[in-house]
Amino acid sequence: MSVDGAGTEQVNGIADEPGWDVDPDDESGVAVVAAVGRQIKAWREAAGLRAGEFGALIGYGEDLVYKVEGGRRIPRPEFLDKVDEICGAGGKIAAMKADVAAVRYPKKVRDLANLENRAAEMGMYSNHNIHGLLQTPDYARALFEMRRPSYSHDEVERVLAARMARQTIFERSPAPALSFVQEEVTLRRPIGGRMVLRRQLERLLEIGQLRNVEIQVMPTDREDHAGMAGVIEVLKFEDGTAVGRSDGAFAGRPVSDLKRLRILELRYGMIRAQALTPRESLAFIEQLLGET
Repeated sequence: MSVDGAGTEQVNGIADEPGWDVDPDDESGVAVVAAVGRQIKAWREAAGLRAGEFGALIGYGEDLVYKVEGGRRIPRPEFLDKVDEICGAGGKIAAMKADVAAVRYPKKVRDLANLENRAAEMGMYSNHNIHGLLQTPDYARALFEMRRPSYSHDEVERVLAARMARQTIFERSPAPALSFVQEEVTLRRPIGGRMVLRRQLERLLEIGQLRNVEIQVMPTDREDHAGMAGVIEVLKFEDGTAVGRSDGAFAGRPVSDLKRLRILELRYGMIRAQALTPRESLAFIEQLLGET
């Protein structure tokens, strides 16, 4: 057993990576991981294997086997594949990968991702940093690492993986209509350093070319600005329902009643009208990239 420079424990060359710990406050996640662990233990015992022997066969340490079986560690997909093979489960263990993957990320992030995956249309205004759906891994990591009170290394890896997983929204078919408005300052602030910012601006230009995506920039010198109350997000669904949230309205809580949604939609519509057009915005971002 060895420890690499990132503090990651390794057994037989297989890393016990951070970000796979169970969140004790996530009741549904705890239940799923515990159930999977019981199944793995039952199959191991039915095969007549002790935990140490079992770990040696699948390439993991005995301690990690006990953690997984005890519901204290989320098993990686490769772990489940190997367990299935060694125990001759005929795919019954490997089939649990989808359930396990669904609970790897924090519950509030899973809930948000579920809403985003259902949305047919999304409008988002960001004023302090690049919106999470648009962030590169390096930019997102820099944001998480500067959080106070600080995230642990495991927590950074967990929330980073969750944020990146949400970006599959750009691969959806049919594609949702996505609208982003970014404050100019978010495009100039060198979160993570100049090279991280450059890659982030390049990512914005890349995403901005997608036919279902519109990115707009709100210039700092605008005299009229409907977004001074803070972040706004409005998600609309195929069934005609919607949900919205704003830092500066309704105590920052999500709302779904028509009266409150109309207020958020009005503000967001005005923000879009006051910002640069999508074509002007991409040209502006390209100009900033050249200056960075």
